[in-house]
Amino acid sequence: MDFLNALVALLNFVVVPATAYGAQLALGALGVTLVYGILRFSNFAHGDTMAFGTMATILFTWGLQAAGISLGPVPTALLALPAGIAAAALLVLGTDRAVYRFYRRRKANPVILVIVSMGVMFIYNGLVRLVIGPGDRNFDDGARFIFTVRDFREATGLDEGVGLRTSQAITVITAVIVVAVLFWFLNHTRTGKSMRAFSDNEDLALLSGINPERVVMVTWLIVAALATVAGVLYGLDKSFRPLTYFQLLLPIFAAAIVGGLGSPLGAIAGGFVIAFSEVTITYAWKKVLEYLLPQSLEPSGLVQLLSTDYKFAVSFMILVVVLLFRPTGLFRGKSV
Repeated sequence: MDFLNALVALLNFVVVPATAYGAQLALGALGVTLVYGILRFSNFAHGDTMAFGTMATILFTWGLQAAGISLGPVPTALLALPAGIAAAALLVLGTDRAVYRFYRRRKANPVILVIVSMGVMFIYNGLVRLVIGPGDRNFDDGARFIFTVRDFREATGLDEGVGLRTSQAITVITAVIVVAVLFWFLNHTRTGKSMRAFSDNEDLALLSGINPERVVMVTWLIVAALATVAGVLYGLDKSFRPLTYFQLLLPIFAAAIVGGLGSPLGAIAGGFVIAFSEVTITYAWKKVLEYLLPQSLEPSGLVQLLSTDYKFAVSFMILVVVLLFRPTGLFRGKSV
């Protein structure tokens, strides 16, 4: 019985939240790796692209709520998500036309594009804060839980319980659908195959008659969709604050690099590696160990390797180790 209680506590505080967080990071890392693999630069504005798409979704959500439109137990934000994606797409396409295309046509060094993306990042961040403000915005409505800890305890008779929030279930289901559609698109459509060819060998792709501007446009559209979906799912699961999305840039880049920049499959794996590492290292293991160890050996402290205030430091440490010992990542993407 004690073992089951320890297992349930582990599921509730580590496995379930880390799985949802990993799905969010994976979607964010997919956007980063597509830009790096196809457009050949690290887009530091990606976190604030997520913030902008989420902000647009929140504004449309508020409009729907004011009109009395909802999805019942499901968050209304899902109904507003296509509008948020469209707003983010217009933003990134406009930025590419006004900024990135100038440097791309002059075949500027990728370092220049990285610096430019930093400038774009600050512009996006300022724009989001100007429109919606710097504070927390909670836009999650509908049923909060699919089942609560109390429901689980009553059903099983255990001392510990697992609670599954609606936002966590939606995150995992949406991530699976988005990833499946993306991989189908990249592997089974003419445009997707053109993008893969352009990523593998740009010169050969151009000689084959592939339109580079079309590839760039489709890439930005996909990146806008991935960024908005990831941002909205994160906002539903936690809350929305512009600065948080700026901070998320580190674990997202860490996920993309750990998996292998330029590798979509690596981005997904990297997202879960970073998420489980962050949650595991910052979790206080006292409760689990109390069930597993004899009373004489029960720990007096929290048994927490790092405070949750330093969870992003975990991403940084993993990133440094990977760059030092395996710069191509787990799935041998492009080296950094």
